[in-house]
Amino acid sequence: MSTDDVSRRTFIRTAGGAAAAAGAATATSGTAAAQEVEPDWPSGASSGNGGSYQDARGQDSVTISVGAGDQGLAFDPALVWVDAGTTITWEWTGNGGGHNVQTVDDGGPASLDSGDPVDSEGDTYEYETSEDDVGITHYHCVPHTSVGMHGGIAVGEDIATVETGGGGGSNAVFVPQGARALGIATFIAMVSTLGLAFVFMKYGGTITAEDA
Repeated sequence: MSTDDVSRRTFIRTAGGAAAAAGAATATSGTAAAQEVEPDWPSGASSGNGGSYQDARGQDSVTISVGAGDQGLAFDPALVWVDAGTTITWEWTGNGGGHNVQTVDDGGPASLDSGDPVDSEGDTYEYETSEDDVGITHYHCVPHTSVGMHGGIAVGEDIATVETGGGGGSNAVFVPQGARALGIATFIAMVSTLGLAFVFMKYGGTITAEDA
């Protein structure tokens, strides 16, 4: 076997290994993207006005606006995922009339009840979650339930989840911008490597330091 044949075989094995490694990196990034999850919200909560979602796990407290949106008939964020022990504060904007916060009938483990509707800007209602609240709770503003003023809180890790790219329990798989960029770079690297392999096979020869 000639030196040229050995060089070609060595180069082809190296190129193939590089391409395989690049493909594996792309597959890994795709798997990570597919694992983005969100609580599996009840349809009544996820279809409420606003539809904004916040993953607040790891935070000691989170604030939700009451009377958000153009007409003041939404919670913002409407859907929140927190740890047990997190303090949730609902704060009134003063827009949209009188609002309150109350768990819907059979809406989940957390017993939310801010009392009678109020419309004063700056009023607040606080609720500290506990292990008793683990799960997903659907709540609403009683006076405006028929016009879609609904929300949801998820507490803890022992809850149903779905793969999603945004609020509202969508089943679309979210691919982060970084993963897209990695995929493009990987494709370019694979094409370049295979192109060099083709040229080397076609024209032969041994690559030396002098040629480089």
